[in-house]
Amino acid sequence: MAPPIALPETFARAVAGLRSATPRPEIVLEEVGAPQRLAPYAFALSAAVLRDDDEVATGRLILLHDPAGHEAWQGTLRLVTYVTAELEVDLASDPLLPGVGWTWLTDALDAQGAGHRAIGGTVTQTLSTRFGELAGPPAAGDIEIRASWTPLRADLGPHLLGWCTLLASTAGLPPPGVTALPRRSAGAA
Repeated sequence: MAPPIALPETFARAVAGLRSATPRPEIVLEEVGAPQRLAPYAFALSAAVLRDDDEVATGRLILLHDPAGHEAWQGTLRLVTYVTAELEVDLASDPLLPGVGWTWLTDALDAQGAGHRAIGGTVTQTLSTRFGELAGPPAAGDIEIRASWTPLRADLGPHLLGWCTLLASTAGLPPPGVTALPRRSAGAA
């Protein structure tokens, strides 16, 4: 039997920080396989955001570590995320949505004190209308946020909580402690 491989302390501490943070109850996290070709060490989490037992957003957070550092990262650790959610058509078609989506990420990291640098990414909004054999449901909209950033410290608990805040915003969840009002049906006065 081969001896266990010793992980670099920085990477081990970063993974422990991701594992130690507790998200709000609507967000279900699961450790998943991480891509192996992006960095010598990698760790990944997937998330599902549930509202009334329906999955309303999903995401993936990947931690990369290269002990030699990476010039583009400006450090040895890098967090990479992909978040997606279905949106109401009027919101998905709003030309301000990409800027708002990006602000959800940066504000969430700042609110959690998750210091970072070298942040970059894209926000994509899509509208889909079905035709022919696929006709049926009305038009649907989506938002996708892809981003990466370099944490300033190896304690990644605040970064995980910031990422969970991004997931909640993308899913349209109310802030913690606030109860959403029930939606009225179209015929209600």
